[in-house]
Amino acid sequence: MLVAALAGESLDALIWRALGRSGDVEERVLAATPGLAAIALALPAGHSVALPDLDPGPPQVDLIQLWD
Repeated sequence: MLVAALAGESLDALIWRALGRSGDVEERVLAATPGLAAIALALPAGHSVALPDLDPGPPQVDLIQLWD
């Protein structure tokens, strides 16, 4: 899947916006796309990033409880 970046969006934020989760996805995208690591902190507007196909499932969200 190709996803276009918003101006100044980080790779992690793009992945979260497109897939609703991150985890190991960022490492897989960086490994598959040489040179992307150099601009991963602030992607140019409209830059296309290829995201891997993932198994369908609910996004994993870690909950933090401050009080019991």
